[in-house]
Amino acid sequence: MKKLSTILGLGLLSVAFLSACGKEEAGSTTDYDTISMLSPYIETEPPASDNEILKQLEAYTGKNIDITWAPNTSYEDKMNITLASDDIPEVMVIQGKSGGFIKSAENGAFWDLTDYLADYPNLSQSNEDVLRNSSVNGKVYGIYRKRDAMRTAVIIRKDWLENLNLEVPETIDDLYEVAKAFTENDPDGNGENDTFGLIIPQWPGSINSNSPYDVLATWFGAGNAWKEIDGTLEPSFMQPEYLESMQFVKDMVEQGYVNRDFATMAADKWDEPFINGRGGIIIDTYSRAAQISNKLLQAGEEDLVVFTGNLKDNSGTMNALPTDGYSGFLAIPKSSVQTEEHLKEVLTFLDKLNDKEAQVLLNNGIEGINFEVVDGMSVALEGSEAEALANAVKGYSQIGMNVTEDTLYYIAKPDTEAATESYEKRLSLMEADLEHAVFNPAASYNTDTYVTKGAQLDQIISDARVQFIAGQIDEAGWEAAIELWKNQGGTQLMEETNALHQAQ
Repeated sequence: MKKLSTILGLGLLSVAFLSACGKEEAGSTTDYDTISMLSPYIETEPPASDNEILKQLEAYTGKNIDITWAPNTSYEDKMNITLASDDIPEVMVIQGKSGGFIKSAENGAFWDLTDYLADYPNLSQSNEDVLRNSSVNGKVYGIYRKRDAMRTAVIIRKDWLENLNLEVPETIDDLYEVAKAFTENDPDGNGENDTFGLIIPQWPGSINSNSPYDVLATWFGAGNAWKEIDGTLEPSFMQPEYLESMQFVKDMVEQGYVNRDFATMAADKWDEPFINGRGGIIIDTYSRAAQISNKLLQAGEEDLVVFTGNLKDNSGTMNALPTDGYSGFLAIPKSSVQTEEHLKEVLTFLDKLNDKEAQVLLNNGIEGINFEVVDGMSVALEGSEAEALANAVKGYSQIGMNVTEDTLYYIAKPDTEAATESYEKRLSLMEADLEHAVFNPAASYNTDTYVTKGAQLDQIISDARVQFIAGQIDEAGWEAAIELWKNQGGTQLMEETNALHQAQ
């Protein structure tokens, strides 16, 4: 059904696009006082049409802003229906580079913004790595919505480290030794052999989805999804370092240093062994560290979390795994924005949404009504009016891009001094790790083979990885899986990816 929906959406989009071009011949308008947008909302209700945030955004930008809201859960369907209609907005939130969007963009349905961004004070500050990641085969079809580029963290039980007189690991070898000690040396002091080191769940995503396996492969030096070798891109899983990373985990599984149900433990149970005192290490994100700390504190227990960032390999080199640095983007359909003059009006509007005043409205709300500024950070205010406005912010944040080099809105102030220290440590680690970020060199490339066969190809490797770690296949079985990947379309995928790479 999803494939049918995408095909139908593409077909209808083509009709709508040609229809709109026909309308332009009959006469177009130069009245750009109103900007129309399509955006998802994540709350139970979208922001009210007469809310104060909208009024202030309109006053600041000098535009009437007409937003059509759609529930996040059905947003893709709403987007396809809208594109097939006669009423296409000037700006659309695109949540990801789906096959449908890529085909639409390459068929000319959206403006290529690559050569325009440098002309605007805020948009010109877009990070080059993130801009490349969000592009389609080197062309920028939307203003990305910035997210933290560095989130990878190692989360460890602080009390177990203290009980065993251990330090926070700095290298992969250190991680192994801590996991071993957490398993063999009775870190909780109860005299029982009932603990283990590293907690790994059944990962809900496939390869290259920032799982603990992907993190370790990057730390070992296999690259991030792809690796460039003498000008040629090769998948990370073909690198010897990738196999080393799997052998590392396999060994820990065999020794009992990893939970034995790693292949079946539900991802939503990931925190439980840590909180319940059975497992002591999680490789995930800083947000999970905060989540676990909050769970412990809400249960009236001591915060037992200590964390660090990416780990160095055993030669002292850090290969830090970043995110793509964005979550969707704002694209401009050509069927509703038909001239370059109109395009520049829309880009000027989007540029203004990245000014500090607009970033604050979109991400914080209105000072004195739903938040106040304390020590340069935001603190939520109470009351029904404040709550209603705070809920509206959750909707408006979906059109926030925040592409400026520095974040201009106010970060939420942590509740306690300890939480403040934790937040400052997190920022320091993120900044340091970003210096060693290994970005995916093929992040912007989208090939026909991957659009049609990518999910199946990824699954071949994902399944083989788990089978190898579980001891169900050996190195010969792993090599056989790679050969199967090649024969099922992987060779063609590499050829297409490298053709795009050479063209860029």
